[in-house]
Amino acid sequence: MSDPPVNETPAAPPEIHESLPAPSPSTKRKSDPVSIAFAAWLVPGLGHFLLNCKGRALGFFIAAGCLALIGFHLRGNIFPPHSIDPFGTLGFLADAASGIFYLSGKILERAGPDVARAAGDYGTRFIAAAGVVNLVAVFDAYEIASGRRT
Repeated sequence: MSDPPVNETPAAPPEIHESLPAPSPSTKRKSDPVSIAFAAWLVPGLGHFLLNCKGRALGFFIAAGCLALIGFHLRGNIFPPHSIDPFGTLGFLADAASGIFYLSGKILERAGPDVARAAGDYGTRFIAAAGVVNLVAVFDAYEIASGRRT
């Protein structure tokens, strides 16, 4: 007596199954660190949002935004891109680091700076602090995108 025929389906070659990695839910999408850093500079927190770190994104946006808006409200000085004074250049770099807040600063600051009073001087520092906070966000997003941090 012979055995009944077994219904066998041909299997795929083993090298195909071995070359595909198993999907992992914790695997993050690889991102270009430079474009993430640019997005993080342009809008505080956007780099972290694109990396799916929504808590950090919200924290950086609120921190930089509040500092900049308080600085504008106190009529702080927004430094222009050209300056003969090295401190003016440093002030411009700190202000420009706040991204969209620096770009919209001239619109929000219609009355101009008022550094004759102490409040205006404090406002200048708040605007610069917003830039420093955003620089921390840019570097953090760059490090996460490049895989050096989580």
